[in-house]
Amino acid sequence: MKAMHLPHILIILTVLLASCATLDAPDSVTTPGALEGGQYAEVLQIWRPLAEQGDPRAQFLLGGMYEEIAQDHREAARWYRMAAQQGYPEAQYFLGVLYSDGSGVPQSFSEAARWFQLAAQQGLVEAQYSLGYLHYAGLTDPRDYSEAVRWFRLAAQQGLADAQNNLGFLYAEGLGVSQDYQEAAHWYELAAQQGLSRAQFNLGNMFLLGKGTPENHVLAHKWFNLAASQGNEAAAHNRGRLASQMTPTQIAEAQRLAREWLAGQE
Repeated sequence: MKAMHLPHILIILTVLLASCATLDAPDSVTTPGALEGGQYAEVLQIWRPLAEQGDPRAQFLLGGMYEEIAQDHREAARWYRMAAQQGYPEAQYFLGVLYSDGSGVPQSFSEAARWFQLAAQQGLVEAQYSLGYLHYAGLTDPRDYSEAVRWFRLAAQQGLADAQNNLGFLYAEGLGVSQDYQEAAHWYELAAQQGLSRAQFNLGNMFLLGKGTPENHVLAHKWFNLAASQGNEAAAHNRGRLASQMTPTQIAEAQRLAREWLAGQE
């Protein structure tokens, strides 16, 4: 299980696109293409006055430009904080990430958790995941698996594959919840269907061992094969060991199912 910070520029561009319609400025400056095209001075000319007037969207976007483009994390934290204190969830999340990483501010997991929680309570899926991870990893005091389950579940219900996989792991291990292999397999499969290699590997193991699902070597091979195709070495190892116990017909069927799954993703 690992921490996950989504690429900030993707969130920044999403907010910028959603904000463009409210600005009386040329599209060439207010659209995401302006950032992608390097029109930083022009974008700043539009957004800085709004940020200085207290517009939380503008403060967030200015912070994002300082973090992603100028690589000035201290200035990014300053603008994120202004927006975060006004309740802007993306800014709360990004400020939490800076505290978690110790970038532009002293590293503090308790401060990270505080800002993540404020954003998570507003439904921001990235914050829900990050808060769950802090509780799982023991970076809060004390470690709280039940809180990890709570926040991973909320993110998983929004479709975040990493959260679905992690929730499956907690069910499989009985951490923060009663051990339930069927629930574990359910969440692993949701994440595996999104292409997450770790979840594909985990689901393969469930089919291999018959935990939470009937034992099925063909389906286990299918999921190991899919995970291995993404470079998952443990999945490649399990696939090889499993293949030695399967008939050529079973292997051919597993390979066919894997090809069909991949074709469905195109």
